[in-house]
Amino acid sequence: MPAFAPVGTQATVKTVSPHELEEVGAALILGNTYHLYLRPGSDTIAVLGGLHRFMSWPHPILTDSGGFQVFSLEGLREIDEDGVTFRSHIDGSQHRFTPESVIDIQESLGADIVMCFDECAPPDDRAYIERAMERTHRWAERCRQSQTRSDQALFGIVQGGIFPDLRAESARFLTGLDFPGYAIGGLSVGEPKEQMHAVLDIVTPLLPPDKPRYLMGVGSPEDLFEGVSRGIDLFDCVLPTRVARNGGLLTCQGRINIRNAGFAQDSAPIEDGCDCYTCRHFSRAYLRHLIKANEVFGLRLATVHNLRFVLRLMAEIRTSILDGTFARFKTDFLREYRTVPYEVREAQRARRGSNRKQQSGA
Repeated sequence: MPAFAPVGTQATVKTVSPHELEEVGAALILGNTYHLYLRPGSDTIAVLGGLHRFMSWPHPILTDSGGFQVFSLEGLREIDEDGVTFRSHIDGSQHRFTPESVIDIQESLGADIVMCFDECAPPDDRAYIERAMERTHRWAERCRQSQTRSDQALFGIVQGGIFPDLRAESARFLTGLDFPGYAIGGLSVGEPKEQMHAVLDIVTPLLPPDKPRYLMGVGSPEDLFEGVSRGIDLFDCVLPTRVARNGGLLTCQGRINIRNAGFAQDSAPIEDGCDCYTCRHFSRAYLRHLIKANEVFGLRLATVHNLRFVLRLMAEIRTSILDGTFARFKTDFLREYRTVPYEVREAQRARRGSNRKQQSGA
């Protein structure tokens, strides 16, 4: 059944405690191998009992391979067949990642789900993408061979950009290695959503239906529905927490910007019927005040709401699958949900009203 994992890059989901994560319904969180390797160091975390004990999170943890972060260090990394040499974004120190070292780091961290080291490529350069995909396949074999812990599920990562034949080739190759689960990487990196959907239409039927299928870095409400429709089981994304820290709040009608002046005296909760701590205790006006005043408590309350919104939505999706009403639930939700932010909708509505007045001669 599909699930969503909040992102805890530095061994913490920003602004919220493990207890609050449990309260909003999180059952799995994601940690970042690259960042934890650099600070405080995977050896330090291992000495202190592993990532679960280090961050006081007794539930499952997934760690990515660090591939996306390393390959985003444009000008600070060099790729070869054996691995990647890169400079830390923190202090400029030089480091080396190979498939074997990345598995060793993740084994030291002690996550429950770990990822193969893959090469991320620009989304529209076919020649580069094909070379990167082939290298990702060779690195996946090396990751498989270097794994020593049987208590960690190692996922292969399907690459191939937006090119159907490459995606199909990657899916077939990786399923031949018989991983416990499969991730789909290299999407939601700027390509149109229609292209992402087309890739999922190709890839998911080629992956084993009895093993988890994980769409990396995707988590907007509309994308959750589209992913589940295409057979995706697991999602992660920084969107709920990142937009919260900028005053963006998720509702069933779309995202609102709580900084908007229209909420200054609004006594309603963020969303009627929401059972999160924020909505049960505080008004939009209060939350706007906190965010405008740069109070940390405001960031925390906004994050609690957004995480609860997404996790509750995933729970409702699971229920609808079990009772056979998912298609209707998707249609009903997306009919009301607006991907255009609240303030943009309000400006558009105001312009339409002004135009009507001008046309009527008012």
